[in-house]
Amino acid sequence: MLSPEANGILVLEEFTIDPSAARTEQYGFRMALANVALTMRRILAFRLFIAIVAIANLPLFLLSSGWEVYVISLTLVVAVHAAVSWLNREEPKIRQRRLLEMHVNREQSANYRKVRDAVKYVIDAPARMNESLYLELLAAKRVALHLAMGTVALLDTSDDAAWKVRIVRELPRAASS
Repeated sequence: MLSPEANGILVLEEFTIDPSAARTEQYGFRMALANVALTMRRILAFRLFIAIVAIANLPLFLLSSGWEVYVISLTLVVAVHAAVSWLNREEPKIRQRRLLEMHVNREQSANYRKVRDAVKYVIDAPARMNESLYLELLAAKRVALHLAMGTVALLDTSDDAAWKVRIVRELPRAASS
C-alpha cells in the first residue's frame, strides 16, 4: 500500500478524540450557542417593546385634555427612560456572561482543545477553530471539511472507542508533460 504522500496527500496532524465525550459536548455547544442567540433576541424584543410603548405614548399625550392622562403619560416616559438606561447598563454584562459561559464550555472540552490546537498550529492562516467547525466535524462523520485552501479535517468514526481526526493537505502535482 502506498503512503498518503505518494497519493498527493500530506497528513499534517493526526489525533484521536473520545466519541462519548464528543456526543455530549455537541449537545452542550449547541445549547450554549442557542442560549447566546436567545439572550440577544430577548434583548432586541425588549428594546422593540420599549420603542413601541414610547411611540404609542405620544398620541396619548398630544390628544388628551385631562390631567390624569398627563400623569400616565409622564409615568410612561419616566418608565421608558429608566428601562432604556437599565438596558444600556446591563446589556454588555448579560452578553459577556453568556459569552463567558460559552467559553468555559469550550475550554472544558478536551476534544475541542485538541481539534483547535491542531488547526491553529497547522493551517497557514492562523484563524482560531470555532464551535461551528467543531460541530460540523462531529456532524459530518467521515466527510472532509475545508479549513483552508487544500486543507481538510477528516473524522474517521469506524472505531467506536476512539474517533481519529486527520488534518490533511493536498500536495500540488507537478505539471505532466
